[in-house]
Amino acid sequence: MKSKIWLSSPHIGEMEQYYVKESFSENWIAPVGPHIIGFETAIDKYLKRSSFSTALVSGTAAIHLALKLLNVKAGDEVLCQSFTFVATANPITYLGATPVFVDSEIETWNMCPNYLEEAIIDRIKLKKKPKAIIFVDLYGMPAKIDEILEIASQYNIPVIEDAAEALGSEYKNKKCGTFGDFSIFSFNGNKIITTSGGGVLVSRNKEDKEKTLFYATQAKEKALHYEHKEIGFNYRLSNVCAAIGKGQMEVLSKRIARRQLNHSFYQDLFKGSKDITVFKSEDTNFKSNYWLTCILINTQAHFNKTEFINYLAAHNIEARPLWKPLHLQPVFTNNPFYGTTISSNLFNQGVCLPSGSNMSLNDRLFIAEVLVEFIKRK
Repeated sequence: MKSKIWLSSPHIGEMEQYYVKESFSENWIAPVGPHIIGFETAIDKYLKRSSFSTALVSGTAAIHLALKLLNVKAGDEVLCQSFTFVATANPITYLGATPVFVDSEIETWNMCPNYLEEAIIDRIKLKKKPKAIIFVDLYGMPAKIDEILEIASQYNIPVIEDAAEALGSEYKNKKCGTFGDFSIFSFNGNKIITTSGGGVLVSRNKEDKEKTLFYATQAKEKALHYEHKEIGFNYRLSNVCAAIGKGQMEVLSKRIARRQLNHSFYQDLFKGSKDITVFKSEDTNFKSNYWLTCILINTQAHFNKTEFINYLAAHNIEARPLWKPLHLQPVFTNNPFYGTTISSNLFNQGVCLPSGSNMSLNDRLFIAEVLVEFIKRK
């Protein structure tokens, strides 16, 4: 059988290995070192705006610290996009706060501005004004950012942009990860570039970066001995993992181009199909990195997503359902939700297709062969 084609596997080159070996040869095997600074600097230069990046152990840790810097505490509420991975909402609960979930809109699949405002008005009526808003650039597709930020500004609520999946995406020619009061990226093994595990919190000023670093390194006060006046966390990325990230940043544009090539391949493959629609934006203001190419299976099709995914799996090709909305997750059953059935319908119909930047031409040809055969059978 053909070697497995993964959904999105790490894609590592020579420079990453070179920088890692350099870390070992210079004995920088610690959460300090030159590659951490180099990695953060490379991200800041890439974003091209007032960006102050702090490399952390995960995107989840980055959201946690962003919420802490916004003074979210036990008993508070935070408005959170429902259609996303659970890591977007979990940090809210770390602080004893409550996620209040907001449905998506159909154009970008991200937080719906209309439902967002509805949620804000209702929570204020209940004397529970939200302390923050977290929106997501899902699967690399930018949200309706201007509309979200305008509503947030109107009600004076700070915003966190979860751009975990959107490094390299753009909204109105500005990089995702540069909007809101804070932004975050993830560098998990399946992301567009990886540090094995890792993330970044992007602040808008140097003061917030310094606060992030303070909390990420156990909240150590400036003293010869170890002095602690606040609770801190062990969230700093290691120099070795940052070395991988530094090398990955050097090939980021190539990784994005390959993901977008995969998306074009699937568009061509399903062109004219009445059963399958490839997710994309028709609006040129929204430029996705297409971290993952996603499809919707028409409700009138002669097959469903489970049959589709299982057929691919039988041929050693990994595909997965879209994220299950958080308001439908058992752990959040009792949390407030504002919206209708948009995100749940997307979950019921949607599939993520293999999209790794290391997919070869032969891989794509094999996927095409398998999918054409599947559709013929159905």
